[in-house]
Amino acid sequence: MITNFSNAERAEVLTAALPYIKKYSGKIVVIKYGGNAMVNEQLKQQVMEDIALLWLIGVKVVLVHGGGPEISQTMQKFGKEAQFVNGLRVTDKETVDIVQMVLAGKINKTLVNLIQMKGGHAVGISGIDGGIIEAKMKNEALGYVGEITKVRTQPITDLLEKNYIPVISTVATGADGEPCYNINADTVASAVAAAVGAEKLILLTDVEGVKDDSDNIIYEAHKNEILDMIDSGVINGGMIPKVLGCIDAIDSGVTGVHIIDGRIPHSILIETLTDEGIISVRKLGNKLVRTCKACRFFNILP
Repeated sequence: MITNFSNAERAEVLTAALPYIKKYSGKIVVIKYGGNAMVNEQLKQQVMEDIALLWLIGVKVVLVHGGGPEISQTMQKFGKEAQFVNGLRVTDKETVDIVQMVLAGKINKTLVNLIQMKGGHAVGISGIDGGIIEAKMKNEALGYVGEITKVRTQPITDLLEKNYIPVISTVATGADGEPCYNINADTVASAVAAAVGAEKLILLTDVEGVKDDSDNIIYEAHKNEILDMIDSGVINGGMIPKVLGCIDAIDSGVTGVHIIDGRIPHSILIETLTDEGIISVRKLGNKLVRTCKACRFFNILP
């Protein structure tokens, strides 16, 4: 807790947030939660505080969560080794059962409980519930990793209208008759944001950001530049589904898309409710790109 602020400084912080509270109150903000911010207990508490605070000021928050580290730990207990291809977990039949158990069970209900302890009202669901996420097999080499074919928004919007925070785990029902698919959480968050017409999509990551081939952080990039960096291998691994999801969300009309360093305390509030999230805005082609070097945000706006 910050104690070295004067009363006037505290008041200034609160009043500075007022334009952003007015902007986002009543709007849908989709947040993807995972990585180090999920493993580190202090960061986890701060993320849940951010989400509860946004909800309390009227923001319609949708939380989409992964759980990769805990899935890998559980796989080890079953004598299985995690394998990844381009940031996607190779998922055989036994692994998809583990994924469903960990994501839709332990992690989902833990997050719901934490949000409620911070003062929010949350309901935990999976992509299977109500047929929210339908998918087909993405690639036989990846096993039960799904490619989203449909997002059914009604269960999500029903919860939002009743003033609940939907907490969505990223397993999907099979449009091809398979009972369950594992979907990358960044991909699900981007698809959900597009489907519900979100004002903002925030993807928390556990790295400094998108980097070039000299290992320098990139704060802005045009869509075509991003695709070129994927083709050249500059963007690789787990960052690929993040940036592709961002592009899909932008193309579907999501106003603000942000990849932020989830290791920074209260990074969600910094991006959403402070001037630090809008240091500069400039046009690249047909895109406006917003950058925040101090907070290591990688933002693309249409």
